[in-house]
Amino acid sequence: MLQKIDDFVWGIPLIVLILSIGVILTIRLKGVQIRKLPLAMKHMFSGGEDGEDGEVSGFGALCMALSATIGTGNIIGVATALVTGGPGALFWMWVAAFFGTATKYAECLLAIKYRVVAKDGHVVGGPFYYIEKGMGKSWKWLAKMFAVFGAGAGVLGIGTFTQVNGITSAVNSFFDPKNLHTVVLFGREYSWSVVIAGIIITIAAALVLIGGVKRISSVSQVIVPFMAMFYIVSAIIILVTHASEIPDALRAVIEGAFGLRAAAGGALGAMMIAIQKGVARGIFSNEAGLGSAPIAAATVKTDEPVEQGLVSMTGTVIDTLIICTMTGLSILVTDSWNVGLEGVDVTTRAFQMGLPFAPEFSSFLLMICLVFFAFTTIIGWNYYSERCIEYIVGDKPKVIMAFRWIYIFAVLIGPFMTVAEVWTMADIFNGLMAFPNLIALFALSGVVVSETNKYFQKNKDK
Repeated sequence: MLQKIDDFVWGIPLIVLILSIGVILTIRLKGVQIRKLPLAMKHMFSGGEDGEDGEVSGFGALCMALSATIGTGNIIGVATALVTGGPGALFWMWVAAFFGTATKYAECLLAIKYRVVAKDGHVVGGPFYYIEKGMGKSWKWLAKMFAVFGAGAGVLGIGTFTQVNGITSAVNSFFDPKNLHTVVLFGREYSWSVVIAGIIITIAAALVLIGGVKRISSVSQVIVPFMAMFYIVSAIIILVTHASEIPDALRAVIEGAFGLRAAAGGALGAMMIAIQKGVARGIFSNEAGLGSAPIAAATVKTDEPVEQGLVSMTGTVIDTLIICTMTGLSILVTDSWNVGLEGVDVTTRAFQMGLPFAPEFSSFLLMICLVFFAFTTIIGWNYYSERCIEYIVGDKPKVIMAFRWIYIFAVLIGPFMTVAEVWTMADIFNGLMAFPNLIALFALSGVVVSETNKYFQKNKDK
């Protein structure tokens, strides 16, 4: 039943809806993601002024958002898309990212415009506030629906069980693949590598999360650029050493995107699979339209919604157009997508075949990337789900702290759970978040256009 719900939620209706909103916003904003990308890159590294509302810099909020979006999806999700949808899936990931950049711009602009300063001075915002304040109080039920789905996605899987399980599985596969050193816990046998890694990750997560948004932001600003560059450099080495295979890989991407590689009569079916898998994985990776990134964007020290919209849209460029592309091409040039492997094993083979190092060292590099990617997703999604809980129950610090400890406990027990059902539930909640947010983006698209036009009329030199 859960799988059927998941297939429906992440099926054609949601994909069409997200792409349609992206196309509408791209047209109404006159291609802002192309015209203003240089300006967005400039604003990305500028800090907020002391007198401005907010808690973190624009770069800090971008890193918080990237900490939640750059994750196992960039390594495992891309591999899954290529295995099931063929090389053409990568092209449709690019399409989703292009239009998703406009969507990310709009939702993060609205997050700043409609954010709220709580009684204790901390700033909160996101889809629940621009639904309530932008669309009117009669739509508050839609805002609460988003908050419920968001909190569920955080604590029931995408932020906890799935990520820590991914970390401990990667550590176990490297240090004790044959499970020679085990201990019996809860009536089951586990490798000591799983137990030790789980405890270390839980302690590290607790130390970050108990410090609140500013500590999450400061940790993200260190880890996210480091892990992204570490992974990108590894992928660049693969592509440079296999430069002669890149033209063939790109040709396979274009041909696969339009079903040109399929046998006669199967072109349309192959094309539809490539579209579905590519767009779905692209959306899942960069989260454009899901409504998660605006929660982080609302905390920025700025009085200009447009400027933060510009900064936030660079996250989709970094996540999908750069990192996912690097992964996809690395898999294609090493021909690792069609050898019968699945998931992380596909990317592991690409690293082992592509990097000029010993296979064990290449596997170690990918394990490190997975650990950092998944850990930052844990801390990023904690912040998202806490803000959802705060919207539901109000400004009640004790309730928020209790939820934080529940979240940490979920991280602790994650390595010892069977996560197949949890992954499916997390997928469902993550997809369901998008529906209220997309309704709001469509309803408030005029506000986005108006704010954008006013800003650039006032700042004509930009």
